[in-house]
Amino acid sequence: MKDYSIKNIRNVAMIGHGSCGKTSLTSAFLFNSGAVNRLTQVDKGNTVTDYDPDEKERQISINSALCHLEWNKSKINIVDCPGYTNFLWDTRSSLRAVDAGVTVVSATSGVEVGTEKVWGMMDELELPRIIIINKLDRDNSDFERTVASLHEFFGRQAVPVQIPIGKESNFNGVIDLIRKKAYVFEKEGIGKFKEIDIPDDLKEIADKKIEELAEMVAENDEELMEKYFENGELSSKELIEGFKKSVLKREIFPVFATSALTNIGTQQVLDMIIDFLPDPLHKKEMPTEEGVVKLSPDEPFSAIVFKTISDPYTGRISIMRVFSGKISPDSSVLNNNKQKDEKISGLFFLQGKEQIPAGQAKAGDLVATAKLKYTSTGDTLCDKRNTVKFPVFKYPEPSISFAIEPKTRADEDRISQAVHRITEEDPTARIERDAETSELIISGNGQLHVEIITNRLKNRYNVNVELKPPKISYRETIKGKSDVQGKYKKQTGGRGQYGDVRIKFEPIPRGKEFEFENSVFGGAIPKNYIPSVEKGIEESRLKGVLAGYRTVNFKANLYDGSYHDVDSSDIAFKVAASMAFKEGIKAAKPTILEPIMSIEIYTPESYMGDIMGNLNGRRGKVQGMEQKGSLRIIKAQAPLAEMIDFEPTLTSITGGRGSFIMEFSSYEEVPRQFQKKIIDDSVKEGRVRASEEE
Repeated sequence: MKDYSIKNIRNVAMIGHGSCGKTSLTSAFLFNSGAVNRLTQVDKGNTVTDYDPDEKERQISINSALCHLEWNKSKINIVDCPGYTNFLWDTRSSLRAVDAGVTVVSATSGVEVGTEKVWGMMDELELPRIIIINKLDRDNSDFERTVASLHEFFGRQAVPVQIPIGKESNFNGVIDLIRKKAYVFEKEGIGKFKEIDIPDDLKEIADKKIEELAEMVAENDEELMEKYFENGELSSKELIEGFKKSVLKREIFPVFATSALTNIGTQQVLDMIIDFLPDPLHKKEMPTEEGVVKLSPDEPFSAIVFKTISDPYTGRISIMRVFSGKISPDSSVLNNNKQKDEKISGLFFLQGKEQIPAGQAKAGDLVATAKLKYTSTGDTLCDKRNTVKFPVFKYPEPSISFAIEPKTRADEDRISQAVHRITEEDPTARIERDAETSELIISGNGQLHVEIITNRLKNRYNVNVELKPPKISYRETIKGKSDVQGKYKKQTGGRGQYGDVRIKFEPIPRGKEFEFENSVFGGAIPKNYIPSVEKGIEESRLKGVLAGYRTVNFKANLYDGSYHDVDSSDIAFKVAASMAFKEGIKAAKPTILEPIMSIEIYTPESYMGDIMGNLNGRRGKVQGMEQKGSLRIIKAQAPLAEMIDFEPTLTSITGGRGSFIMEFSSYEEVPRQFQKKIIDDSVKEGRVRASEEE
């Protein structure tokens, strides 16, 4: 493949809400450059970057995918990122590898929640960006309405540099406000166009938009401001130079007009990417845990792995952004996160799933390698003699969990390796055994995410599983005190069994599992039997007395008892302690505790009333509210048992604009009216016998 200088490389991420047209625009870019010989379409399942079977079936992007093209003697690396909230962790990881964002907004829907979230990510990473208003050929599309939506969410820095010619099905071209030219396209989607003067009927509005653009550019530069006031306008050269500076400083976010499906306006966007978005040397250095790395091909090698692809046939593929130095096949590098040496067996550039061999990769480029032994997403690879480590990206905690059950014994045997491969590729997926319920629990960022994981288990690794709601890890405790005797006496003709204990039970503060105190004096129970008494209580408390759940937050004080010189034994005292536990806990006002979750819900303000009403119906308690940009954050606590199906409910209430995170907070008492159902369910499951809960 052609060797490009670092100044002639552009690394951009296609970002925006799901179904806004990111993949379709990527397809148009590839077609215009000659990288592919036809204009592929999402609904036909033949696009370069949506190649996963789940993506083809659902017609959405689930994974970040890499491709590249040549335009005006420069190389553009494009990372086509997911837009649905379940998969935005992948987008966030990919943004670390690029120098700019291409934000896509649907002309029919305007700014949506996915757009807002990725915009915040780019703010955090200080990435310059452009905005594309796409789908201008659709019914009910409206350029001006969408620009107003952009201003509402992102401010007046979102400035049109193009205006459309025609509307909806009559959209057939764009006016370039910087170069003051118009481009009229043929409608067959082949991208052919002719350059013309600005049409007379649009000249007045174009002149007004050019004036607004010039004012914005002049505002950001004192020298240009003076010239603008003196002359009343800026020359084309002054406008272009000032505009580029403003874009790189994130003082202006240029807005473009396109239709990906009819391939209108897309070639002009490629021109703008080359002319106005930064090359990899725009940032002179990158922060590391030790300091900074200078972004130069002449510095020692350093790179970050921002994406891992795991395939049952080709193995693990690691995609990296090279920040400094150069890398060649057969190189040996250090994984500084794992402190392990890695051998680079081969390098290749990705065109979707196609691998194009690379003889070398240098600072500024995106490249992939296969079969690294220790490396996972987020790891730093570097020169062994000049070690650096880039900050580790913290992945979001899963928000929803289900129990999974292999359908056959063969599925159960295969699941371990499949789980390893899936979590290797998707660091936000959790599949682990619950020690208390013995269930295999799968956790993800939403119901769609979990469904995708189970589909991959089936389609990639031939593991069939059933999804079930997870069992709740309840606890049992006591609210009162008791003083009981546990006496075990058994005579079988030979040596008998004898153990006798007197134990006081009382509650202790929440957070403490169990305390055992030995207050026996005078040798009522020999010291060598005391550990057996403690063990008998410890084992018995794991099953509780009400619903078969672990008993916590109590103290057992062994203060008296008796023994037999011949018949007493460790097992006898252990059984006696177990008997005392059951009687003592039942007599001390036992109750059931449930896990309470801390929840943060992100939503537009208009849905807050419905959400809080829904939370109240789930026994939730709102703790407070905050504002973050255009979103409101509702902080609340609610029982886990009530929150299992909250994710699809929130999606329904907010039309997909809401999201939430949830983590364990504490255990609290279950209201008495709900305890009977928990006990009845435990009887049905065989955790306890019906007589035990009476």
